[in-house]
Amino acid sequence: MNTSLIPDWPAPAGIRACVTTRAGGVSLEPFDSLNLGDHVGDDPVSVAQNRQCLTKFFEVQPAWLSQVHGVVVAPANPDQIAEADASWTATPGIACTVMTADCLPALFCDRAGTRVAAAHAGWRGLAAGVLEAAAKSLHVEPHDILVWLGPAIGPKVFEVGGEVREVFVQDLPDAAAAFVPSINEGRYMADIYELARLRLARSGITAVYGGGFCTVTDPRFFSYRRSPRTGRFASLVWIEKTV
Repeated sequence: MNTSLIPDWPAPAGIRACVTTRAGGVSLEPFDSLNLGDHVGDDPVSVAQNRQCLTKFFEVQPAWLSQVHGVVVAPANPDQIAEADASWTATPGIACTVMTADCLPALFCDRAGTRVAAAHAGWRGLAAGVLEAAAKSLHVEPHDILVWLGPAIGPKVFEVGGEVREVFVQDLPDAAAAFVPSINEGRYMADIYELARLRLARSGITAVYGGGFCTVTDPRFFSYRRSPRTGRFASLVWIEKTV
């Protein structure tokens, strides 16, 4: 677990976050080795061991979700798996947790360090407003929100059809800047990080950090586009317990 990525963002004291990598678990190929997804065909016993390792290492209770590419934001509950694509909590020791393997993970906190949220954003969820919904769950003004964008598919390999571009541009004309024509006619290379920043900025949220990763080309992370039969890594954010 010492291979986890720690977000570089100016979160207030008491806010902790991490992103797991492929390393440090017990799963066998092609899920090697720290696969945390229980829906990808991996041995359930291995997944349970990997999740237990994560819980023990960070001394936190992850609140797992059943993600469906929607915009529902659920209260983070380690004892109940909600069907949602984002969660929030104000309870120390409970981690808002999302799993990805190319989709965009986004972590949120308020500047006071009293509330956190995490969101899973594929292009459908991003276009539908899952980031905005997660931000609203903090119940603070937009200028009091910090966001960190975790590892996702990079703009040099994220090729989409014209219909995807149209969905974003119809809703937000400035989104056109996040699409570059591909060498393949009628298709575009999309920058999911830029799309996220533009949508957050429209909501008044400009303290956005992270980005610049590419799960497809970075072997530290699982990538569905690189290998459809693969695992999932997790992004977590939580309020640290005080003694």
